[in-house]
Amino acid sequence: MKKSLRLGVGALTVATLTMLAGCGGGDTAAPEGADGAQTARGKITFAIASAVIGPKEEVAAYAVAKDQGFFDEQNLDVETINADGSVAAIQAVASGSADITAADAGSILAAVEKGVPVKAIGGLVQNWPWVMAVKPGSGIKSGADLKGKKIGVISLASGSSPYARGYVREAGLDPEKDVELLPVGVGAQAASAISSGQVDALALYTQAYATIENSGVTYEYLPNPDMFQGIRSITFAVRKDAFDEKKDVLTRFLRAGYQGMLFSAVNNEAATRIGYTVFPQILAGKSAEDRIADDTKVMAAWLKTATPTTGEPETFADWGAISDQEWTKTAAYTKGAGQITKDPVLADVWDASLLPAANEFDSAAVVSKAKAYSPK
Repeated sequence: MKKSLRLGVGALTVATLTMLAGCGGGDTAAPEGADGAQTARGKITFAIASAVIGPKEEVAAYAVAKDQGFFDEQNLDVETINADGSVAAIQAVASGSADITAADAGSILAAVEKGVPVKAIGGLVQNWPWVMAVKPGSGIKSGADLKGKKIGVISLASGSSPYARGYVREAGLDPEKDVELLPVGVGAQAASAISSGQVDALALYTQAYATIENSGVTYEYLPNPDMFQGIRSITFAVRKDAFDEKKDVLTRFLRAGYQGMLFSAVNNEAATRIGYTVFPQILAGKSAEDRIADDTKVMAAWLKTATPTTGEPETFADWGAISDQEWTKTAAYTKGAGQITKDPVLADVWDASLLPAANEFDSAAVVSKAKAYSPK
């Protein structure tokens, strides 16, 4: 029997995601449930839901897995493409340009409601990563003070837009009438937008603020209301037919990716250095030694949102798990932000059946490898 998430009534609609014809990257047949190192070679394309590469999921879940041999251990060839935000990344998966992405959970829910044949198969970011920032001395202390203000979001198709709308709605404002959302990107572009007065506040994720603050800029951060506690963000999603046809290769990808996440949580600096190796564009023409201290802070800020808030990495378990309660809160938030208009059916959105096998790896060996890492 399908399980329905019972939520309040939403008022807004979202732009329809365009479904494109196509098929995902192929992989050779592999015995279901076999050990990754013994299966036939698999091929998979991972859509990075960002136009700008940085010390975040593409480093922890992909670059580390590639550099440290976790993909090779799972007998996988993994390629990447870039998409400008979660909506575009989901479109890439739906069209067959990619097999899997790590996208905003709200965007996944919206895609499913619009009939796009995708589903979530594993969590990534566990803790709410978005926060509202203002310039010191702005006089803006709460969501109610944002009435009549302009809020900078990464793009109108990114997770920061529904966050900004949900934030002001919770403060009693009408997001369509009382505030204006302007796309400002991240990094220097976003910092310039608020410093110049183009926007009065920013709605970014913590890792993006860490990057800006490395340049000496400081902000005041508005408290998030309780409604954001327990809401999930970045989540792995695939095309439904790819899920049915490629369960083994997708399981192997998740297993390698979660090993990369554990390695990164144990040794933030090592993960950052590996990011430079796999994605040299992160360095932006500078030397690793010039950037490593600041970028490691950025990596640590992202990992803080992506891993449990308590315990040491050695104790982390159940990678990718998302509870029904978390999905309920996430869907309620997504509806309140106007991304969806109906109560989603959980079985249409989420399939956790690959996670038990994806968690079958030697955590102690990964931890030891991370602690013993030495730059090449």
